[in-house]
Amino acid sequence: MEIDKLLQLAIKAAQAASIGILEVYNSNDFQTEAKGDSSPLTLADKRAHQAIVSILKSSNLPILSEEGKSIPYEERGTWEYFWMVDPLDGTKEFIKRNGEFTVNIALIEKQTPILGVVTVPVTGEEYYAAKGQGAFLKMNDITRLPKRNPVDMKQKGLRVVASRSHMNEETQQFIDQLRSPQLVSSGSSLKFMLLASGKADVYPRFAPTMEWDTAAAHAVVNEVGIGVYQKGSESQLIYNKPDLLNPYFICL
Repeated sequence: MEIDKLLQLAIKAAQAASIGILEVYNSNDFQTEAKGDSSPLTLADKRAHQAIVSILKSSNLPILSEEGKSIPYEERGTWEYFWMVDPLDGTKEFIKRNGEFTVNIALIEKQTPILGVVTVPVTGEEYYAAKGQGAFLKMNDITRLPKRNPVDMKQKGLRVVASRSHMNEETQQFIDQLRSPQLVSSGSSLKFMLLASGKADVYPRFAPTMEWDTAAAHAVVNEVGIGVYQKGSESQLIYNKPDLLNPYFICL
């Protein structure tokens, strides 16, 4: 498994997806249709997915995304390596036109993300990491993201990532136990990138997410010493479960 080549392939795919998304984003052509859960599926989502698949297929590895979630577990459960893709994470942010949406591509080995690319089409930021090689941010230059020190949950002023659209009673109770916390917010997988880049300390997510929402960011934060722990457990999230819904988690 040539992880360096696969990382470059994933970056190329994310860049192509970003171009497709921006063409729609800048055209005002917000064609939407209802998904099964009635959330908007944009033309950009489809274009990004097609761009990613057209590039990743040269790896001859299977691809799992929301578009392919109907692949039976009997088939996908046998995969040793596969791509997990979210072509446009943050559809609500896209429609609000606030720029806080991302393209997420992860490589999973068995049930662990070992490579991740998170790009932000509007700003051009690219976060990427491969297992054991560190995490990086490419903007104008390439910056290696430093390792984060462990967080003491009793310290004052912890910076807590709280979603604008997903604040609920359980999250509020978690925040209320902290000493003078500061709330920071962002859309999509950018919440994880706030921790990866040192702008936040803890991200509790006590609301539903799917595996493709977290996989790429999970690979990036792991490389700076941050875990994505199942709520009430010391075990991190795992991937390619029979049910692709994540349990609630805390990232710190």
